[in-house]
Amino acid sequence: MSDFAFIFPGQGSQFIGMGKEFADAFPAAKAVFEEVDDALSQDLSGLIWSGSEDDLKLTANTQPALMAVSVAAMRALETAHGIGAGKAKFVAGHSLGEYSALASAGAISVGDCAKVLRVRGNAMQDAVPAGEGAMAALLGASPEQAAALCAAGASEGPCEIANDNAPGQIVISGAKAAVELAISGAKEAGVKKAVLLPVSAPFHCSLMQPAADAMAEALSGIVLQSPSAPVVANVTAVAGQDPDAIRKQLIDQVTGQVRWTESVQYMAAAGVKTTIEAGAGKVLSVMNRRTVRELEGLTMGTPDEIEAVAERLSGAS
Repeated sequence: MSDFAFIFPGQGSQFIGMGKEFADAFPAAKAVFEEVDDALSQDLSGLIWSGSEDDLKLTANTQPALMAVSVAAMRALETAHGIGAGKAKFVAGHSLGEYSALASAGAISVGDCAKVLRVRGNAMQDAVPAGEGAMAALLGASPEQAAALCAAGASEGPCEIANDNAPGQIVISGAKAAVELAISGAKEAGVKKAVLLPVSAPFHCSLMQPAADAMAEALSGIVLQSPSAPVVANVTAVAGQDPDAIRKQLIDQVTGQVRWTESVQYMAAAGVKTTIEAGAGKVLSVMNRRTVRELEGLTMGTPDEIEAVAERLSGAS
């Protein structure tokens, strides 16, 4: 039985130039970017590789862009070394990374995934008027402390835990006044640090319901198949392969909590000893070590790293 999982990063990991080395070195990786460009009728790959950082940071561009880079890394590994998502015990992704996991595991086509993520990015951006929502990181907070601060802030509007990323790293989301009230009580509650995040909308909270409705409509017309490896869902922190359940979880994820700490604990408890972060950056690998110290974290962001991962897994697959 495989003792590794492929994991896929979410928004915030993007940078100009990401994935260009994959496209240059692997025809299968280049084909992923071409498929995304065709699906969106946009030269997104040109934006990713040589565009402006401000344009790449637009949510509607960031989401399909990060997916393209992650899937390109996986296609490169599979075509060059015969190691695909189906060889892993699990696949899992953080927020939009869950779509990368599904595309890598063949549950959704790359073109459909790009189109759905474009809808998702636009819908999440448009769900709340600019300036009315906010997100904040609570550093050194327990889930109980975060929940208490959210309850205190709720007198000013919705205020909820959005991401439980790692022990001591929780993100809250909601109405701006509610999040600010929660922050004001953080020090007294024993939280080391509470800071507003530079985000464009309050993701993963009930204010995103209009975006969830848009995703329900978008996903209703998309073919989903059983993925080649069980996908650990953000909203349940449990793995599954049923397409109908996956569709519902993707809709629930828009307003629901990203239960990443529990997801990592779940994978480790099931025997995962190594996670492989496919795509841009190493944010998840760093967070995972805070959650399960003995978990080995590999990254796959360059052709050289793909070769190193293939060599490392040659005896595990």
